[in-house]
Amino acid sequence: MKLVPEPRDVAPRLATGAFILNSGLGKLKADEETAAGIHGMACTAYPFLDKLEPGTFVRLLAWTEVAVGSALLVPAVPSRLAGLGLTGFSAGLVGLYLRTPGMREPGSLRPTQNGIPLAKDSWMLGIGLSLLGSGARWGCCRGRRRCRR
Repeated sequence: MKLVPEPRDVAPRLATGAFILNSGLGKLKADEETAAGIHGMACTAYPFLDKLEPGTFVRLLAWTEVAVGSALLVPAVPSRLAGLGLTGFSAGLVGLYLRTPGMREPGSLRPTQNGIPLAKDSWMLGIGLSLLGSGARWGCCRGRRRCRR
């Protein structure tokens, strides 16, 4: 197992990890009004979250962001594992964009002006999927000169 990410993975991991970590650290300081707003929007897309108190939800979200951001920034975490966390997290954000009314133009995936902040999170899904495929080999030979079937 390699403890250093591939050079091609470093830039996306640093940029995305720093962004998510900063967002999580900011949410740890969220006041009640901010927590209620974030919780309300999440409940619109994912009604089962209504069971959680807004403060509890935002703390869980913040620590999730801190964990995912940190995993991306720590070189000892394999890129595929960091990509798995990022893919799961960003899939939830893309789901929030797709399920929240008013975020998209009617009958389209194109964002409204209000939807742009959520639509831009789709880049994280792409980076997560890319990291999941990091180090994957295509074909039966796995980089060997000759296939030994």
